[in-house]
Amino acid sequence: MIPLIILSCFVHETELKYERCTLFSLTFCQARSVQHKLGDDNGWWKSAIFYQIYPRSFMDSNGDGIGDLRGIMLRLGYLDLNNITGFWLSPIFESPMADFGYDISNYYTIQPEYGTMADFDALVKEANERHMEVILDFVPNHTSDEHEWFKKSEQRIPGFEDFYVWHPGRPHPNDSDAQPLIPCNWVSYFRGSAWQWSEVRKEYYLHQFSVKQPDLNYRNPAVVEAMKDVMRFWLRRGVAGFRIDAVPALFEVASDADGQFPDEPLSGNTDDPDDPGYLVHIYTQDRNETLDMVYQWRSVLDEFQKNYGGRERIIMAETYSPIDIVMKYYGNETVPGAQIPFNFHFITDLNKDSTAQDIKNTIDYWIDHMPTTDTIVPNWVKNEAVLMDHIIVESKESFVLVAYNIQPEVIQI
Repeated sequence: MIPLIILSCFVHETELKYERCTLFSLTFCQARSVQHKLGDDNGWWKSAIFYQIYPRSFMDSNGDGIGDLRGIMLRLGYLDLNNITGFWLSPIFESPMADFGYDISNYYTIQPEYGTMADFDALVKEANERHMEVILDFVPNHTSDEHEWFKKSEQRIPGFEDFYVWHPGRPHPNDSDAQPLIPCNWVSYFRGSAWQWSEVRKEYYLHQFSVKQPDLNYRNPAVVEAMKDVMRFWLRRGVAGFRIDAVPALFEVASDADGQFPDEPLSGNTDDPDDPGYLVHIYTQDRNETLDMVYQWRSVLDEFQKNYGGRERIIMAETYSPIDIVMKYYGNETVPGAQIPFNFHFITDLNKDSTAQDIKNTIDYWIDHMPTTDTIVPNWVKNEAVLMDHIIVESKESFVLVAYNIQPEVIQI
């Protein structure tokens, strides 16, 4: 079967044929019937259509104004009708919601307003009965500052002292009794210094995102194992894999012999020192250790399948990194990596004015950079707001479509 991929976008009165894909212009299309059956087949994801669901606003089942897991169950029929192979849930874990659930205070419990663990189990069961897989958003870079791990680390409880990235700061040059200065010039994605002073521990902690999202320390083997255990827990509950959030930020450069971190160089792109674009993030993003960590996570999933059977479990990796780095997330000659390192170029490189040639160039750009191995496939991440109507992509190769639910109350395929 030649895979059919449907994207919510538009090519104006143009038919473009080339070696790998055919793009057709039309104002309406109906999804071709696709048989997707659950089983022990590997590679099931290679011609899949995945859909992102933001639970909080997708569907409210009990009238409290907040979407929930039961609400998602009510809409599974619509996803099934549109031949969705699987959907991934934005974070459903317990959270104070400082960053819409990406600040997790407990990886093992469901946010109460979304439902219960029984609701989650029922969702997975019904989705599987409809031949759909469930993917979880895995947020490994940081936790909430309300997580038990952080509270213990802040108090220097044995076993947790180095769970996060701590630094005593630099001595104040004019006042030895003053609070130490920040360790270095690193800037948060959310603006301002990436270092926050803890009055409890009397040290700074690193937060590449919100001040309420302290970075975990992946140079600590206990952290690595703790997060692998989180994965195993949810795999046992039936998820088919994970979409891994903020992959490029996972590691930062190791401190030097004196325990110091280097300043990052100025980018020259802005004069605003609080803007993340003020610096070139050579010490806080896309470290080689991050690639190895993704490979280790893939090993966890493969080991689980080997031990318990069933379909291949998958990793979707969120990375806006340069193309040569993104391609390394697929793996290398000896070690497999993420099956789906996200290809955001339909979002970043195209808009409503893009031509068929622009779309062809964008598709070619990804495929031409892919490693030469028959175990991987390209993928296309689509935002509803990028283009306007529909594109059909037919190919002799397999493709994976990842559709973003940017406006969760509207389901459009």
